[in-house]
Amino acid sequence: MTSYSISKQHPLLRLLNYAKSYRPQVWTAATFTILNTIFDLAPAYLIGVAVDIVVEQENSIIAQIGITNTIGQLAILSLLTLLIWTLESLSEFIYDRLWRNLAQTMQHELRLDAYSHLQELELSYFEECSTGTLLSILNDDINQLERFLDSGAASILQFITTVLFVGGSFILIAPNVAWLAVLPTPFIFWGSLAFQKRLAPRYADVRDKAGFINSRLANNLSGIATIKSFTAETYERERVLLDSEAYRRSNRKAITVSAAFFPAIRFVVVTGFIATLFFGGVAVANNQLTVGTYGFMVFIVQRLLWPFASLSSIMDQYQRAMASTRRVMGLLDTTIAIPTGNRSLPLKTVRGEVHLDNITFAYNGRTNVLKDLSLHIPSGANIGIVGATGSGKSTLVKLLLRFYEVQDGQILVDGIDIRELQLGELRRCIGWVSQDVFLFHGTVAENIAYGSFDASHSEIIHAAKLAQAHEFILQLPQGYDTIVGERGQKLSGGQRQRIAIARAILKDPPILILDEATSAVDNETEAAIQKSLAMITKNRTTIAIAHRLSTIRHSHCIYVMEKGQIVEQGKHEDLLALDGIYASLWRVQSGIH
Repeated sequence: MTSYSISKQHPLLRLLNYAKSYRPQVWTAATFTILNTIFDLAPAYLIGVAVDIVVEQENSIIAQIGITNTIGQLAILSLLTLLIWTLESLSEFIYDRLWRNLAQTMQHELRLDAYSHLQELELSYFEECSTGTLLSILNDDINQLERFLDSGAASILQFITTVLFVGGSFILIAPNVAWLAVLPTPFIFWGSLAFQKRLAPRYADVRDKAGFINSRLANNLSGIATIKSFTAETYERERVLLDSEAYRRSNRKAITVSAAFFPAIRFVVVTGFIATLFFGGVAVANNQLTVGTYGFMVFIVQRLLWPFASLSSIMDQYQRAMASTRRVMGLLDTTIAIPTGNRSLPLKTVRGEVHLDNITFAYNGRTNVLKDLSLHIPSGANIGIVGATGSGKSTLVKLLLRFYEVQDGQILVDGIDIRELQLGELRRCIGWVSQDVFLFHGTVAENIAYGSFDASHSEIIHAAKLAQAHEFILQLPQGYDTIVGERGQKLSGGQRQRIAIARAILKDPPILILDEATSAVDNETEAAIQKSLAMITKNRTTIAIAHRLSTIRHSHCIYVMEKGQIVEQGKHEDLLALDGIYASLWRVQSGIH
């Protein structure tokens, strides 16, 4: 599985299809861009008219409308110039504002859509795709598209308008000489296509290398404590150096091709200019061309040919944008492997009965973690699950939450296959305290209320008290308003775990899952939490996964797992009497030989 899907449709068409709701704004911006380009070209025509007035006087172009006085003609020309310059400034303001606002809006919508789609993808996608690559798409690639819409789209329209307008004027005014100026354009177009073909794969590689370096930096910043503890700073610096060097080399290859474009185009442009200068002058000398028309042609020919020189930067920006579009649209095209069901599950009606019916599951490309496993948990039951690492305990939880999909069998909640249920409602009725606690950068209160965003401050405090967290929270510098730091790094493991328990308590779910929920707390705190849990778990289905058998010894039923199977089950006393795996684990943990 790749980090993102690849669509066969051209990325520009994908981008245009995505922006179809903004078409009125696009058309308006394009119209004013074209008008601005025409107004910008007008001074060259006005210069030609001015020369014609001075040289031809009563026989000039303006004289043909009835004004033969030279001063009058120049006055009209001056007023016309003022009008055109005013319209040019106004149209530039309008198109610039429209394109830039469109770029910001598209950037905002595209990032939001990409992130929203990303949240709906299954956990296995994130296991196979690096965080750095995803961050590169959500930030760098979408920002690249914003830069293209901000100025690149207008540049392309200005180029096309200039070529068509000036080229058309040449053919209309002086068809005998026009071919001299137009002659270089096929060579320039051919060269542009050749450069584009060579640039496209190079910029695709640049975007990939950007993803690699982002991934490296994201991982290293997350694992900075490990890097420091193993004094691996030099080693990691070298790895960043290698990735950064690869990114630089990739960019250098693209730049080599891009930089060669401008000098090549410059040479072709100057040949067209010289040809117009020489042969146009000959035409004037032979009375085949007026002085005004010749002056206009010599001045405007550069406006016709020099835009081709800007093709290098336009094509450069375009190819970067298309490489980014492929990655962003590829992410949006990624199929959601675990779609939500349509069946409703109102929270107040959930009894909490869970039935795992002959389920089989394996992670991508691995052997089965669970095989034909069945387990029935009655409504309101408090069960414990124990077993060696890798026996499949935590996998059961992830399947119940539909983080992964079973390959065979079914999981039922209140007799309904969870694949039929709306994902949001299924997960809303389950409170999960993971062994790997994740806290968000924010206050203690915000982390406890995460998922229960409307909770009052008194409800937050009540949940913290039940989780035995209230006392240590009050001792923090700002109490419940203390910032916990990224991933809760300012708190100890036990403190983070108690906040996670408080978060689950505040959610008040019909089904509560405690996956090693007290593994990071001391014995005294664990004993206090156990007393609270006795009250918390009352009248709700509770699944407690534990290595410490003391935390689940009072469960209604304890299940012992080994290699994806339930090999023992019963109450604590029954399992001790069985003298099997559970009894052996109990003796080791209690110090009985």
